[in-house]
Amino acid sequence: MFQNSIIDMLSEPRAEALLEIVDILFTTLIAGPLVIIYWGATWFLMDTYIYPEDPLLSAACCTAFGITFGLALCTLQTPLNRKLTPDIGRVKYFLLTRSYTAFAAVVNVASCRGVWNLQDVFIQDTMGVITSTVMATVAIVLLRSLRNLDSAPITLAVDSDEEYFKSPTFYKTSSRETALYILDCVFSVTVVGSLVVFVWRGTWALLDIFLYPDDQIRSFMTSLIVGYAIVAVTFATQLPMRWLVGKLQGAWRLLVADLYHLISFFATVNVWRAVWGLMDVYFFPDTPKLSNWCSHVISLALLILLNCSNSILVRGVYIDAEEPAGDCVVFPCLYLRLYFHKERIKKRHKGNLATSTSATKKAEEASVPLQTPEEKV
Repeated sequence: MFQNSIIDMLSEPRAEALLEIVDILFTTLIAGPLVIIYWGATWFLMDTYIYPEDPLLSAACCTAFGITFGLALCTLQTPLNRKLTPDIGRVKYFLLTRSYTAFAAVVNVASCRGVWNLQDVFIQDTMGVITSTVMATVAIVLLRSLRNLDSAPITLAVDSDEEYFKSPTFYKTSSRETALYILDCVFSVTVVGSLVVFVWRGTWALLDIFLYPDDQIRSFMTSLIVGYAIVAVTFATQLPMRWLVGKLQGAWRLLVADLYHLISFFATVNVWRAVWGLMDVYFFPDTPKLSNWCSHVISLALLILLNCSNSILVRGVYIDAEEPAGDCVVFPCLYLRLYFHKERIKKRHKGNLATSTSATKKAEEASVPLQTPEEKV
């Protein structure tokens, strides 16, 4: 009864608004930094253990490993979703799914690190960085895939049982069309995924070049302040942006949505750069291996316990402005709201079931003919 009263109370508009604020704070201040810490620590561990003396070989190995297993995970998502369900047992399901997340996270980091470091090897001058970044940005805009640049701390993926292994492809090809589906997965993982890394690496490198290059601490702190300031502005303007995009049609709708996602991306990359850099400076700087192993394990464990470890994963391709009305500019950061939404559905289902059972009993009672005294004897 107490839980039901809480659920009813949180269904009110004011309570919904409060839950939205809590979800945003959780995503930006807790889950987001944990995701960044995991990526930074895992990236450094790969720097340490994968051919550290040969940057080109190290990058090539990471690229090969990341893309190969990234394609495998993308291609196998349908049978995984079909066979690995809670029906196999809650404990077994939990262990298998979280093991999948831990492995897929390493695959994601390896893939991004490989493509990123290959650029570091071959594109080092400022003009080359600017050119590659602009070209990659234009290409990803033309593919209507700009929103794939967004990441923590403005997005959150809850570890939901529904389609746990889902990874949308660019052309949304059915897995039944085997050859086309494999080509779709290849395009999604290699082309779109690489373009995302090109834009991230270029923006990050330009910040390193132009934002207080001689003072790391000042540079990182500036990125932190600028990043979170823009994050706050993007969330604060989400309601009017949603209204505006909902009113627009065609190319104007796509343009406004893309500009909004581009601004949110700039905020995201600043926050990542700041948290990543400050962790290197302040968390056990004299023992980097210990620092990064602790960061890797603790951040992953906390995200699993918080039921949002899938936020680590970079998977799937989403098309710009494909949602109806203004939903295309809404950042996915449902946490408590998702939990209470599921509880309301359960409550409603129980209520419908109880009503149906009661109606069935009344119908059965009404259908039983009255017995005469002789029949009772």
